[in-house]
Order: sequence, then C-alpha cells, then structure tokens
Amino acid sequence: MIRKLAAALALLWGGGFGVFLLAMPGPLDDRRTDAIVVPTGGAGRIDRGLALLQRHAAKRLLVTGVAPEVRPIELAVEYRVPASLMACCVDLGHEAVDTRSNADETSQWLHEHGYRTVRLVTSNWHLPRARLELVHATGDDIIVYGDGVASKPRFLTLLAEYNKLIVRWVALTLGVGA
Repeated sequence: MIRKLAAALALLWGGGFGVFLLAMPGPLDDRRTDAIVVPTGGAGRIDRGLALLQRHAAKRLLVTGVAPEVRPIELAVEYRVPASLMACCVDLGHEAVDTRSNADETSQWLHEHGYRTVRLVTSNWHLPRARLELVHATGDDIIVYGDGVASKPRFLTLLAEYNKLIVRWVALTLGVGA
C-alpha cells in the first residue's frame, strides 16, 4: 500500500514538473495596467519593465528588492533611461529580500497608490511562484497579470523552483505561514 502511494505521488510530482516546464509563461500582450512591478534578481527583468513603462503600458513602476545603497540615478545610467522617467514614474523598494517579501512590499505599494491592476515582470520560471505570492499578499481587490521574461536557467534551478512552488502552494492552502 505504501509503495503504491509513493509511486502515485512520484508520478503526480513528475507529471506536475512536466506541466511546469511546458507551461512556462511568456510575455504578456500589450494590455495596459495601472502599475508594473519587477522583482530584482534575473537578467532582462528591469530592462523589460522600463521598456514597458516607456511605452506607457502603465502609470508607474516598482523595482522591488533593490539593495539599500542603490539610487534611482544609478539605475537610470545603467539602463540608459532618462533621469526624468526615474523621477516621475519609478519607485525603488529597498525592504524585500526574497519572493515572499517582494510580494509584501509590492502589495503595500499597490494599496498606497490605489492601483487595481499590476503587471508582474519576472523570469518565466519564477513567475508562477512570484504570482502566487503576490496574489496572496494583495487579496482579491487587485488583478495580477504575469509577464514572463525568457531565460535559460539550469535544470537544478528549475527543480528547486518547482519544489518551492509546491511547498508554498501547500502552505498557503493549509493556512500555514500565511
């Protein structure tokens, strides 16, 4: 009996991992949202967020999880965007240190600004868990759209991310660590 259960769980886990790999989200369509949020940590994320902001896909951009010593002008220079864009429309969040605290920081920022829709820009493999965390943190009053940035993670990174997604989904479902 225990072997059958273990085999069924292994098949379920393996099938889920296959779906996770095949269903990695791509870029979102051209829809406009109130805000864009970009968690730091992966190549192409901030570039995509700033490009969307310059195309007026949203009113404002939050880069969450920025090191405390980083200033807006440094990002403007590094990403070759006008300092005026940074001044008017980009906020840097310095409190977050992981995906869960990115979601908390973002939720607070969204509520402070009264935004109802947000485009979450992150690596395609990271998007399912980042979105899960953000939806949990914001509640039902904010619509979260995912925008996956293509990347080439190592296989072990994908395995670890899939396991983190499962563990966090189970924890949230059971109300543990919410």
